[in-house]
Amino acid sequence: MTNVGLVALAAGIIIGLGAIGACIGIGLMGGKYIEASARQPELMDKLQTKMFLLAGLIDAAFLIGVGIAMMFAFANPFRG
Repeated sequence: MTNVGLVALAAGIIIGLGAIGACIGIGLMGGKYIEASARQPELMDKLQTKMFLLAGLIDAAFLIGVGIAMMFAFANPFRG
């Protein structure tokens, strides 16, 4: 396998693992939000604000990984 092929494989792994991690993180966070709002409905507005903030941060971490993978794919130093 050439260096270009390995870079493509690495980019796929970066994007795939980032997507899996983001999906698991948002799923766990959403479940805990539902559980917490069922226990204390009066705090639902505060919890919702914090949940959406954390969802954005989790997605931002995934998108940074996608950006790094795209940088490796399109600005590949191994390409001849």
